[in-house]
Amino acid sequence: MTDLIDEAADYVLELASPQRLSILFKLLSKNLAPSTCAKEIDATRQEVHRNFSRLEKTGLIKKTIDGTYTLTTFGKSICTQVPSLVFLLQNRKYFENHDFGNIPHKFNMRCGQLAISEYVKGVSKVLEQWKNIYKNSSEYIYEVVSEVPLDIIEPLVKQIKKGVKFNYIFSEPTVVPKGRKALLKKLGFDKLIEKGLVERKMMTNAHTTLVLNEKEACVMFPGIDGESDITEMFYSKDPMFHEWCLDYFRYCWHGSDVFQESKLKEI
Repeated sequence: MTDLIDEAADYVLELASPQRLSILFKLLSKNLAPSTCAKEIDATRQEVHRNFSRLEKTGLIKKTIDGTYTLTTFGKSICTQVPSLVFLLQNRKYFENHDFGNIPHKFNMRCGQLAISEYVKGVSKVLEQWKNIYKNSSEYIYEVVSEVPLDIIEPLVKQIKKGVKFNYIFSEPTVVPKGRKALLKKLGFDKLIEKGLVERKMMTNAHTTLVLNEKEACVMFPGIDGESDITEMFYSKDPMFHEWCLDYFRYCWHGSDVFQESKLKEI
């Protein structure tokens, strides 16, 4: 085991270089000669040649018949792991006060898909982006929530009335604002459920808040105390980010139970 740990540490050292990482990611999209790569990453030929040699020696890249270099299968696999490290390093301060909650480990391992995203902080900014996801929807809106701000209800119902499908999962118990029932009744929410435009479920614990439409998504992780936090979010239109959110929603939907209004907590 000690030998394996030492070997892993050696590979981490090889990746601990902005230029070597740049080379690897360039080779993800196309084969390159060191001289061409040097121009693309704005570095000296001597530097790049030296780093190509190091990467070849460690088995991350290999030389092709035409003199260019390509990633090995091992190199490609290593590149898929780097975005997770990038995401966590970019948001190290955020994760000092937040946690992945009860998200299954398989989604934690895929957190690199969240790397291309915008960090949004502040209740007003978060709610504005939340409502924009509603506004930009044309096919569906999916949500996993444990807290429902009153401000988002009318914009949501407006989109559903246009034919946008709304599927949501409430945590047990979700915190809902006073006046929610009266507002939903006034807006004709029950009729939308009857028409099949709204489907709802409930799960025991949904610490992570998720909102997405067919082209954009946001995710809000809980605080380290396990309570939901809708004052900060990660938002993106990136396909990989969206895929992570959609897959997590589907996982939650499959594992959820029947919706029970009586379990909601009104404050």
